[in-house]
Amino acid sequence: MDRVQMAEDLSFSRIVHGLWRLADWKFLDEELITLIEHCLELGITTFDHADIYGSYTCESLFGRALAKKPELREKIEIVTKCGIVLESPNRPEHKSHHYNTGKEHIIASVERSLQNLKTDYIDTLLIHRPDPFMDPEEVADAFSSLKTAGKVRHFGVSNFKSHQFTMLQSYLDMDLITNQIELSAYQLENFEDGTLNLCQEKRIAPMAWSPLAGGEVFSGTGEKPVRLRNALLKVAEDIGAIDIDQVLFAWLLNHPARIMPIVGSGRIERIERAVGALSYNLNRDQWFEIYQSSLGHDVP
Repeated sequence: MDRVQMAEDLSFSRIVHGLWRLADWKFLDEELITLIEHCLELGITTFDHADIYGSYTCESLFGRALAKKPELREKIEIVTKCGIVLESPNRPEHKSHHYNTGKEHIIASVERSLQNLKTDYIDTLLIHRPDPFMDPEEVADAFSSLKTAGKVRHFGVSNFKSHQFTMLQSYLDMDLITNQIELSAYQLENFEDGTLNLCQEKRIAPMAWSPLAGGEVFSGTGEKPVRLRNALLKVAEDIGAIDIDQVLFAWLLNHPARIMPIVGSGRIERIERAVGALSYNLNRDQWFEIYQSSLGHDVP
């Protein structure tokens, strides 16, 4: 599988496996180990977490599996996120839903993630959402402390618009290496508002969450999903794809920004189909046929 060089000493697999729904899969530890190993066989080495996933349980589930087969740790890259505070029975001290990007919270979140994931270091830590109450100097201090301590190798953000990314970067003495954003043929906002353009300007590869648009393209009955689905079906036939999910992945993978789609499924066959999309090349006519079907009109 293609790899994306994120920093001098770090690369990610072009397809990333996401653990947002891990708690819903009800895997035994051995089943999760089998899934991780199958991902590795396919070339997927990068695994995406967040402290809040599964109401603060998914990191622990993953770490429990790693503890049973610790040699897997050196074969993978772990990405996790912090900064969202949720009310949860697993965090009784949380009194409201809000954001916290203060130094103390970031460091405490990382310490807990390290404990839950049963690892000594995180490959990349992301600030999960832009915080309107952010003190960027505190974020910078937290990042510096964590990097100096060897607990986090690199840092990035998630869901940041271009001006928010630029603002935070201006306070840091290290480069943010990615922005994890929503990207799909159905959801074009980050294609159009300069967010993806900034990634290209900074030469950083974005991670794409919800590359299949949460299933809306498959089941939606409105004008837009039907229009887009018809275009995807046509392109699927033209290129010989198994189904439109492969076309949706291929549409992102063919973009020059080196987009890394996150596959958030526990089903091996769906992961294999995402990896299979790497073999499909869309020409410019096909790429724009899908783009314009999502827009609902021709480009100017």
